[in-house]
Amino acid sequence: MAKVTFIEHSGEQHSVSANDGQTLMQVAIDNGVPGIDADCGGGCACGTCHVIVAEAWRGKLNPADENEEAMLSMSPEPQSGSRLSCQVEMSDDLDGLIVELPEFQM
Repeated sequence: MAKVTFIEHSGEQHSVSANDGQTLMQVAIDNGVPGIDADCGGGCACGTCHVIVAEAWRGKLNPADENEEAMLSMSPEPQSGSRLSCQVEMSDDLDGLIVELPEFQM
């Protein structure tokens, strides 16, 4: 079981456990992490689960596909580490993952 830390825009941190195969979005929802709205339920059809992956972790994730890139392009706060948490699948290799939450979701 991997640990992941979500950092709210305010700086408040939430360190939670993630099961192998679970999406980062589902981990946030299951643990009541504020700031992940997940309006489309994980269908990569909105941008309300936007996170910014810490630089040290970016190369360890599978790259974003065209659909995810399209959704991220509409974000009011795109950054180089921007990802949709519904598209990041957790594994034990991601134990210690750190992501920040933007001030606003789309």
